[in-house]
Amino acid sequence: MASTTDEPLDRDRDAASDEGTAVAVDAAAVDGDESGEQGRPRLSLADLLEREGEVAADYLEGLLDIVDADGDIDMDVEGDRAVVSIVGDRLRHLVGPDGAVLDALQELTRLAVARETGVRSRLMLDVGGHRARRRADLTVIGTKAAEEAIATGEPVSLAPMSAFERKVVHDAIAAAGLRSESEGVEPHRFVVVLPGAGQIGLAVPDGLAVPAGPAGPAVSGEV
Repeated sequence: MASTTDEPLDRDRDAASDEGTAVAVDAAAVDGDESGEQGRPRLSLADLLEREGEVAADYLEGLLDIVDADGDIDMDVEGDRAVVSIVGDRLRHLVGPDGAVLDALQELTRLAVARETGVRSRLMLDVGGHRARRRADLTVIGTKAAEEAIATGEPVSLAPMSAFERKVVHDAIAAAGLRSESEGVEPHRFVVVLPGAGQIGLAVPDGLAVPAGPAGPAVSGEV
């Protein structure tokens, strides 16, 4: 059963090859030529995201039937991303340790959506509110790390995290007025909080650098 929810979910930042500040879409399929790939009609971004949600809901309902799990499908749009949630009890097996099963399901759902729309999907999937709860915890972690960096004047390195988790932490640190960057190589990539009064933090996309200024040296990093 599909329904809608007004509660926005998390905006992760996946691997640099998959994510960016803009949706990677086929120009012929979205607001481009009269017909897109394989004769698909052109779609506005809003229509595309609505279609992504519908396809994902159908795919996930079939999956729930296969694994004999009960859950409702909620669909929403957050910015330029479709958000789909499976809501219900006893869904832990669809989340897995550290959200590993959820991440895999998200990728499978994105592939199913892309196959139907002809456009690469950045759809976000949540199961049982896992990402929403994790986001709240990570926001606290990021805020406390920023406070420690301010108090000590030293960089603060956090434990390795997934791309989704790093994005949430970067946002919390930026809200505290500090700059942060990611270091290391997956799956051991981690966030470093950089101290400095008045440095408004932004996670810098791969390949870009923040010019040096009075506040300190240039910082380059990505989630």
